[in-house]
Amino acid sequence: MNKKILCLALFGAMGLVQTAMAQDFDDRWYLAGSVGYNFQDSNRDNYNAPFGMIGIGKPLTPNWAVELNFNSQNPRENNPDSGMHWQQYGVEFDALYHFRKDGRTWNPYMRAGLGWQHNREGFFLAGVPMHHTSDNIAAVFGVGLEAKYGRYGIRTEVGARYDDMNNSVNSPSSSSFVDLLASVGVTVALGPEPMKAVEPAPAPAPVVTCADKDSDGDGVNDCNDKCPNTPAGTTVGPDGCPVPVTIDLRGVNFDFDKSKLRPDAVAILNEAVAVLKKYPELRVEVAGHTDSIGSDAYNMKLSERRAKAVYDFLVQNGVDAGRLIGPHGYGKTRPIAPNTNPDGSDNPAGRAQNRRTELNVQN
Repeated sequence: MNKKILCLALFGAMGLVQTAMAQDFDDRWYLAGSVGYNFQDSNRDNYNAPFGMIGIGKPLTPNWAVELNFNSQNPRENNPDSGMHWQQYGVEFDALYHFRKDGRTWNPYMRAGLGWQHNREGFFLAGVPMHHTSDNIAAVFGVGLEAKYGRYGIRTEVGARYDDMNNSVNSPSSSSFVDLLASVGVTVALGPEPMKAVEPAPAPAPVVTCADKDSDGDGVNDCNDKCPNTPAGTTVGPDGCPVPVTIDLRGVNFDFDKSKLRPDAVAILNEAVAVLKKYPELRVEVAGHTDSIGSDAYNMKLSERRAKAVYDFLVQNGVDAGRLIGPHGYGKTRPIAPNTNPDGSDNPAGRAQNRRTELNVQN
């Protein structure tokens, strides 16, 4: 019979639990009440009896809570002719641990506590009804299921109460009693519902504009780039368009059969140095040339000396030698003006133009 009642209490409450809704941690004080059946220790020689419990509790963490509870039951003695009842009530301080899990509508818990239990047993002495009272230490242990929705909760629980009563008149050989308990109950949270923590809004994604982009990698942002998709390595201006870089060394000419820079060539070379410093990505070939007078071998050496003179000037004035290719001499193989007139006579002006150096842009 006792097992049937326990099963009914558990399964009945579990049916209610399935309708409950999961809830975040609620730290409000709450009232707790339950009713159930007290299966008396057989040594008490009592009938089993219903009991009630009422208390107040406080969650400390999402898992831990404490409660102060008052219980009461009045079992009748097994002897139906005596008409005597036991009066039992007590108070206990309990700790509850809830095994909570996110997304679950029900959660098991354990209860353990200590308290005080009052017993008032009746007996007959020489045919006269008498009463004996005893106040004892009590300990409680239980397991249960709890579901919460809103401020309300539903519980079902089974457990045991240890009663340190060692002076019973009806059972003098017993030093203590252990009563079994099965109950269902409710909890009601007090006060307004706590404000839920509002997660801060995620920081807005940074706004990327054309000013933050350089799609062709030419160093000019897309807002200012009027020539998108410029090939890699192309020298561009502030508007992102290719810059026609011409390093004109016309005027850097040499006297006949000479490789020494003339004073009038220095100003032109200084302009070339400025261009190279403005566009540090440029790489140039330093090339020297001669007119047609003299042997091929002699002119080749002479052109190399002329290229070397310009090369040394550039390096001495701050141009990184790693950007310079050469110096290379081409002798009289690449004239830019005729060395002779159409009638075969000498052309001094044309030969003067051919005695030159060049900076040939390589990128």
